[in-house]
Amino acid sequence: MAETKYYLAVDIGASSGRHMLAHMEEGRIVLEEIYRFYNGNDIVTKDGRVLPDDGTEAPGAHRVWNMDRLFSEVVTGMKKCKEAGKIPVSMGIDTWGVDYVLLDEKDRVIGPCYAYRDHRTEGCDEAVYKKVSRKELYQRTGIQRVIFNTVFQLEADLLQEPERLSKAKSLLMIPDYLDFCLTGIKKQEYTNASTTGLLSADTADWDYDLIRTLDFPEGLFGPLSMPGTVVGSLRPEIKNQCGFDTTVVLTATHDTGSAVMSLPVTGETKGQESGLYISSGTWSLFGTELAASERSEAAEKANFTNEGGYDHRYRFLKNIMGLWMIQEARKEFMGGWKGCPTEDAENRYSFASLCDAAAKETIASLVDANDEAFLAPASMAGAVQEACRKSGQEVPETYGQVARVIYRSLAVCYKEAAEQLSAITGRTFKTINIIGGGANAVFLNELTAQETGMRVLAGPTEATAIGNLGAQMIPDGVFTDLSAFRLAVGESFHVKEFLPKG
Repeated sequence: MAETKYYLAVDIGASSGRHMLAHMEEGRIVLEEIYRFYNGNDIVTKDGRVLPDDGTEAPGAHRVWNMDRLFSEVVTGMKKCKEAGKIPVSMGIDTWGVDYVLLDEKDRVIGPCYAYRDHRTEGCDEAVYKKVSRKELYQRTGIQRVIFNTVFQLEADLLQEPERLSKAKSLLMIPDYLDFCLTGIKKQEYTNASTTGLLSADTADWDYDLIRTLDFPEGLFGPLSMPGTVVGSLRPEIKNQCGFDTTVVLTATHDTGSAVMSLPVTGETKGQESGLYISSGTWSLFGTELAASERSEAAEKANFTNEGGYDHRYRFLKNIMGLWMIQEARKEFMGGWKGCPTEDAENRYSFASLCDAAAKETIASLVDANDEAFLAPASMAGAVQEACRKSGQEVPETYGQVARVIYRSLAVCYKEAAEQLSAITGRTFKTINIIGGGANAVFLNELTAQETGMRVLAGPTEATAIGNLGAQMIPDGVFTDLSAFRLAVGESFHVKEFLPKG
């Protein structure tokens, strides 16, 4: 009997990370969670003090990622593989996009790794638009305007900490940096690089003319590598810590790029053209796959983006605030917001319980889930209340009412995005595939089917980790191509159907 081959996906989101092992059994992909850990921003003052993340940030404090702790968690999860006696033949890392680490000539980290929700980019979009208009930037890159895009973060460096850029010799996106820590080899991966707003949508490579126009150091942007590229073996010290060696492979290192790789092909959808998807997690990424970028005036006005995908596909999508809103509100409920009971808080305010509580309420108020007021408020529940108050609607007063307003508002945003996407592409869509953790939100799935009038297929929930694994398994010969992999996903993982009522 052939020895079982294991593949390791390290999937790190903005709130948690997980190590998922996979192997094949009778043509099906079998997943096993081997380790899970917390992730989040540190609030750090200029003198290095770390403050509690309670919405009361001190002046001059910044949201940053603790990269030492994050890498330590990566290694800890790898050790768990050794303890379980399941040594992966390869591993890959995916994370969120836009954030980066700067290194000097000796590969030392320069300053903090700022988090995308940090306030430092305020006004940096307008500073960029003085060098290149918003319209031209979109035409060149196809990337939507979001205040935390890498292009605006680098402008913040240029304006506020120019010494960072003057010292920098390397720029690595978060997963590229973690791969470097593992192997000592620097690679810049395409799908994550596409989130910077500095790639040409025509060539799928860095737009060096744009980079020079923006006064960013050209040397920071080197050759791009595609998902499936081998980075290298573990550095000796990491090998010694983990107790094994393995091959580090580039995944679609932007988590949405990995998630979209895992769109399942089932018997009902086999042979159909790409439909709509929602990669549902902290963010809701609503879109479809295109063979070429879409940079029409309508696409720009609707703020759709063209992110790089596996095999040079384009992920034509819109960022919607997503489950971040309910995640943040949940923290407040668990802490006793407006007299919320705190006993058995984990179960009382589980996401399933919040869906149930929201379904029992009748409040009809809605908020614009895409409003930047919900990006990083001191109180998410308070921000929802204030938005309802300002618009003259009923103000939610209980946790169930706040949850209902959030879930219904998300579903309405999905409906609007579906209508915009259909109008822009000239295509009619009948199905939405919800992948990622949000596929477990039954009430939201029901609302989405009802609001859009479409069939909703929910699953797989571990879409990002599964796509991460696909980028390792395809070049290793387990699957011939992306289509074969997606067919296996459909046969391996449960997908639940929701239909509009009436």
